[in-house]
Amino acid sequence: MINDKKYFLPYQTRWLADDGKIKIWEKSRRIGATYVQSYEDVRDCVKRTVPAVWFSSADDSAAREYIEYCRKWTKLFDVAARDIEEVVLKDPEKDIKTYVIEFANGAKITAMSSNPKRFRSKGGKVVLDEFAHHDNQDLLWKAAKPCITWGYPLRILSTHNGQSTLFYKFIERIKKESLSWNLHATPIQTAVEEGLVDKIYGRKTTKAERDEWLAREREDCGDEMTWLQEYECFAIDEATAFLSYEMIENCSIDNVLLDDLNDIKGDLYIGMDIARKRHLSVIWGVERLGLGLYTRIYHVIEKARFQTQREILYGYLRHPNFRRACIDATGIGMNLAEDAEFDFGKSRVEPVTFTNRCKEEMATNLKIKMEDRALFLPRDDKVRDDFHSIRKINLAGNNVRFDADASDKLGHADRFWAGALAVRAAATASEMTFIHSRKRRKIRQDIEKY
Repeated sequence: MINDKKYFLPYQTRWLADDGKIKIWEKSRRIGATYVQSYEDVRDCVKRTVPAVWFSSADDSAAREYIEYCRKWTKLFDVAARDIEEVVLKDPEKDIKTYVIEFANGAKITAMSSNPKRFRSKGGKVVLDEFAHHDNQDLLWKAAKPCITWGYPLRILSTHNGQSTLFYKFIERIKKESLSWNLHATPIQTAVEEGLVDKIYGRKTTKAERDEWLAREREDCGDEMTWLQEYECFAIDEATAFLSYEMIENCSIDNVLLDDLNDIKGDLYIGMDIARKRHLSVIWGVERLGLGLYTRIYHVIEKARFQTQREILYGYLRHPNFRRACIDATGIGMNLAEDAEFDFGKSRVEPVTFTNRCKEEMATNLKIKMEDRALFLPRDDKVRDDFHSIRKINLAGNNVRFDADASDKLGHADRFWAGALAVRAAATASEMTFIHSRKRRKIRQDIEKY
């Protein structure tokens, strides 16, 4: 047999060593998962532990790639196999292509693009590659699962594609121990730690080189959500986003920030979200021009002493056009907010304690401004992803909570809340939306007898 460690990295050999009947792989893109799966499938056919392997990919190109890998392994195993290049099966809607390798011992590997009908009346090992990206996951699962009834193995491999997929639901059930399948998870960081970059470069790399490679790949993704979902095994649920990417894009403009704040001619309003170590302090300033609020100040402060943060904030509050500020007074922000209120006056500085009700009001008012195209943001990837990370979470008793996505990978939405505080500072009484619980209707006593 082939020496597995010669061809595979540790996370791949762990997958091979797992002989569970059903195993599922939550993975990063391009880490060699399909590559090692093709080896397992050829090995099973050579050993005749399965009569057939039925491999389904999300598209035709992935099926072709898988078959190319299988061809390589048949040569390394030095076994006789007949390769049927391509079989075109007629379908009412489109031609379905399958690729077949038949072994001399009678075993067979069939690779095809996503098509639930092809699994009907079949038996043997099933491999569902990039399962979260198949068009009809429910139909595919109903057709494929019975193929393993006689004890054959089933393999599911995929990156995430949101939280509405069957793939995501399977993983959640495994984590909650209501499904006894074997789960493997390989984010890109694990793959890099276990030799992926070494294999790409063809030599042993330094930690600095690996860190640089990860940073470059992350930057090339273009946005944080793509990176998290495609590389870090984190399922993004776009449907629950309070602000869609489209809405954020519609309010993002180039060159809205000002290098010289003396160019601010309209009234200036400021919001500040305060942090010290884990999260960011962000100062957000908007200039009112007509009915619009234009972001002129976007200052991110990381792990700075409160004295330094006070000096930076006061520099903005001393601007001649400054009118009003709302400052996060929750927890560690209380002292700085109270100092600013004392130094600049209660009419100009409002300390804001974050509660669910307060956050709901601020988030709602900010969204109304964006829906009206009356708030303009800088065109910045971190701003976009931070604003998009806000989720409206329904609680018991018809209450809601507004917060960043459940994973702290997305941060704490510090930019969003600084912007929301600035919008609050700029709001007049007629612009504010207040959230109230409706009270039970009461009948006035003076007319209750009529």
